[in-house]
Amino acid sequence: MPINLQKGQTINLEKSQYDLSQVTIGLGWDIRKPQESGFLGRLLSNPAEEFDLDAIAFLLDANEKLRNVGSDRLQGGDVIFFNNQQHSSGTIWLTGDNRTGAGEGDDEQIIVRLNSIGPEFHKIVFLVDIYKGKERNQHFGLVENSFIRAVDAKGQEMARYDISREPSFKGIGTLIFAEVYRRGEGWKFRALGEPQQVESFVETLRNRYL
Repeated sequence: MPINLQKGQTINLEKSQYDLSQVTIGLGWDIRKPQESGFLGRLLSNPAEEFDLDAIAFLLDANEKLRNVGSDRLQGGDVIFFNNQQHSSGTIWLTGDNRTGAGEGDDEQIIVRLNSIGPEFHKIVFLVDIYKGKERNQHFGLVENSFIRAVDAKGQEMARYDISREPSFKGIGTLIFAEVYRRGEGWKFRALGEPQQVESFVETLRNRYL
């Protein structure tokens, strides 16, 4: 049974519980419906507001630092996001960049073949970020039905944060969701749920992982 997490709650999932040979991080949200009341409200209401949430991954070394930043736009390095959707190793990739939240289920996915990750990588950190959230005065408290979840290689959902239902995420536009890290010959999964008081995920990267 998947674990529905609360802010700041940490869980550790052992390899014996789930198949961690591959992990999929799924991110979903909906376009926020305008507020309306009656015919006049519908007539005068603003159009639906679009939010662009992004799934992001940092690949870290044994010192929990980024080995390869890539170009000045983080392309070609060890950050997986909308401008760098596939790692050079071919073992981790973003399935696409959904900019509106349209559609059912996961709007974005990051897939990691953990059994194929090179030995130089010891931890992968997963985040969700609202693109230009500060600039547009957007935060998780305004997003409809937003969630981020982790699914194992057999399709079993291991953990989920229902972001929209967490009142303390109001005013927050970047969240560290979870991490997977090496333990012995295998991997462990840890859900974190750490809100970040930053302009964007790049600031979290700069402050903690460089």
